[in-house]
Amino acid sequence: MKTIFLRHFYWPVCLLLIIGAATYWSLLSSDRYVSQANVVLQTPQIAPPTLSFASLMTGGGNMADMLLLRDHLLSVDMARKLDEAFDLRGHYSDRRIDRFSRLSDADLPLEKFHRHYLRRVKVEMDEYAQIMRIRASAYDPDLAQAMVIKLMREGEAHMNAMGQRLATEQVRFIEIQVADLQRRLEQARENLLAFQNRHGLVSPTGTVESLSTVVASLEAELAKLSARQMALSESQSPTSPEMVRLRSEIQAIRNQIDIERTRMAAQSGDALNRLAAEYETLLLQVEFARELYANALASLENTRVEAARTLKQVSVLQEATYPQYAMEPRRVYNITVFSILAILGALIIHMLAAIIRDHRD
Repeated sequence: MKTIFLRHFYWPVCLLLIIGAATYWSLLSSDRYVSQANVVLQTPQIAPPTLSFASLMTGGGNMADMLLLRDHLLSVDMARKLDEAFDLRGHYSDRRIDRFSRLSDADLPLEKFHRHYLRRVKVEMDEYAQIMRIRASAYDPDLAQAMVIKLMREGEAHMNAMGQRLATEQVRFIEIQVADLQRRLEQARENLLAFQNRHGLVSPTGTVESLSTVVASLEAELAKLSARQMALSESQSPTSPEMVRLRSEIQAIRNQIDIERTRMAAQSGDALNRLAAEYETLLLQVEFARELYANALASLENTRVEAARTLKQVSVLQEATYPQYAMEPRRVYNITVFSILAILGALIIHMLAAIIRDHRD
C-alpha cells in the first residue's frame, strides 16, 4: 500500500490542492463588489458628416478616440487620481481582506500598485457597437460605484482637455498666418496706390488700350485721306487748294500718330508700355495676396469649427450600477477550473511516470 502511495503520490497531492482551493474560494476569499457602466464617446456634429463606405464601417471614426480614452482610464495617472480621491491603497491593503486578494502593503511602489489596479479595473471595448464597458471592483459597494463614476468624469475631462489644447494651438497658428497675410495684402495695395499716385494714372493698361484705339482710328482716317489724295491727284494739280489741304491733314494725322506711338513705346522711363508692365506686376501681387488672405480666412473658420468638434461627450448608456451582492470572486467557476487543471496536471504526470516505467522494464 505504501509502495502504491509513493508511486502515485501526485494523486493525493492533486486531491489536497483541490480541497485547499475549494476551502479558500468557499470560506476564506473576500467578497468583491463590481460596478459597471456602459458609455459611448460622442462628438457634436457641427457640419453634416460625409457619408462614405469607411464611415459606415467605422461608425464615424470615434474608435480611435475611444481607444485613447481606454488607455487613459487604465493609465498610471488615473490610478494615482483614484488613489488620491478614495485612498485605494488603504482600501485594497485592508487587513480584513484575505492575504491572497489584498494589496500586500499600502506603501508599495506606484508600479506595483498600478498592477493591482489593473486587476480591479477593467475597460472593455465592443468594437461592433462602439460601446465602452467600464468595470471596477472593490470590497465596498459604495466605493465600487464611486470609482466608475470618477472614471467616466475624469475620462471625459481628459479627452476634452487634449482636444482643446490641440485645437487652440492650430487656431493660434492660423491666426498668426492670417495677420501676416493681411499685412502683406495691405503692403501690396499701398505699393499699387503709390505707383498710381506717382504717375497720375489709375490704370496704365487702360490708358495704353485707349491710345491704341486712338492710333487705330487715326490710321484709319489716314488711310481714307491718302486714298482721297490719290484720287484727286489724277484730276487736280499738286498746288491746288484741295490738294494742299489734304496734304496738310495727312501730315497732321501722321504727326499725331507718331506722338501717340511715342507715348506708348518711347525709350524714356515714363513710357506707357513700361508703366503698364509695372502696373500689371503690382496688380498681380495684390490679387495673389488677396487670394492667399481669403484662403487663410476660410481655413481659420474651418479650424474654429473643427475646434468645436473636438469637444467629447461621454454619453452614458447604463449608469454606474450599485452592486447588490458580491459578484467576485466567481467561487464555483474558480473551483471547477482549478480542479480540472489539477486533474489534467496529475494525469500528465501519471502518463509520464508510466512511460518511464515502461522504458525501465
